[in-house]
Amino acid sequence: MNPQAAYGLLAHGLIFGALLSLLPLGTLRPRAGLAGTAIALLAGIAPAMHAAFGPPSVTLLCLALLRLIPQPVNLLGPRLALGLCAAAALLYPTSAGWSGIDLHALGYQPWALGAALLPLGAALWLRGQVFWLLILAVDLAAYAAGLFDNLWDALVDPLLILVAAIVVARHAAGRLIGRWRQRRAA
Repeated sequence: MNPQAAYGLLAHGLIFGALLSLLPLGTLRPRAGLAGTAIALLAGIAPAMHAAFGPPSVTLLCLALLRLIPQPVNLLGPRLALGLCAAAALLYPTSAGWSGIDLHALGYQPWALGAALLPLGAALWLRGQVFWLLILAVDLAAYAAGLFDNLWDALVDPLLILVAAIVVARHAAGRLIGRWRQRRAA
């Protein structure tokens, strides 16, 4: 089996398990995540996800893995999710040919994009964002190992952007509901 296809199937299985672990299951949450991973791989859910979304970014896979550990780590807060959505609003339309610039093509020239990631890595280091620094390092290692042809594909993917958009929408809805309750109570 092609290593990229194997990666995509396994990654989508883990992502499905991480999605199941979001259900309010109390102490069964970690087991539900692992069971969801097995079900996704055995019942054909992971191949369907791979066919629909393509190979997920290493970033999304790392976030899913951090969700599956016994004490889950949630790194995708509303501000970061909004930043990802803004970056996608720049990246994806340009790669579709809606402008004279194709930002996605920069991923095939990794030195330019890698140089642009140096300040991001320094900022993560200075802010003590060890998990995000490790995720960035794993992204770069997966690209260097040849798992992805384009560095952007290792960093972001449409499913990650969809998850980020859901985080942003959920946060905005929570704020609106909170304001509405305050006005109603007053």
